[in-house]
Amino acid sequence: MFEIIAFDADDTLWHTEPLYRGTQGKIKAILSQYHDAEWIERRMYETEIRNLAHYGYGIKGFTLSMIETAIDLTEGRISGTEIRQIIGFAREMLAAPLELLDSVQETLASLSLSHELMVITKGDLFEQEAKIARSGLGEYFSRVEIVSEKTRDAYESIALKHKINPRDFLMVGNSVKYDILPVIEMGGRAVHIPYQNTWVHETVPDSELEQMCFMRLPNLGHLPALIDELFAELNEVR
Repeated sequence: MFEIIAFDADDTLWHTEPLYRGTQGKIKAILSQYHDAEWIERRMYETEIRNLAHYGYGIKGFTLSMIETAIDLTEGRISGTEIRQIIGFAREMLAAPLELLDSVQETLASLSLSHELMVITKGDLFEQEAKIARSGLGEYFSRVEIVSEKTRDAYESIALKHKINPRDFLMVGNSVKYDILPVIEMGGRAVHIPYQNTWVHETVPDSELEQMCFMRLPNLGHLPALIDELFAELNEVR
């Protein structure tokens, strides 16, 4: 039914957001002597979003933004030892073991027997390639695309590159903003699998979703049954 089933990676196949939140907590503890937690968190977010255009997504850009925030909030008084601590947190993030979400491995193993699977993820090339390699899931994917941003143009470029008709393309991911809406806009189909925590930057107002038609599942383990159901409906129409 689908020529390609594509999956987002971070917080769709494995946990990522808790790693960032945990590191922010450690940095807030360092800065707590200068400001209250709410103000620190707000400034962290503002700096990170402002720097996306310069550093892109990923641990390295995140770390640079956190160091910049620390310097600004302490008016330059943060010590070299404390900055070294923040760099150490980044190294810990890069080396942290990947924890797969529930049902991921068995679902991919099952679907790969009948469908061609792809990963489409955004962020730092080295970091994302390393995650895919460490995840143990690479054998299930015949194609991997790592992009700087997930927009309609980016998805259309991928479809053109791989000679995929958007109507035969299914995207699965946790971000409505980046995994769902751009795919719907280009004429593909999408399945939203919400993650337990959503980064504020990725939230979408309900008013923008009213005219959008996409499917939602509680976890990846329900995906094979949904695809079977869609296939059965298609056969009935024919």
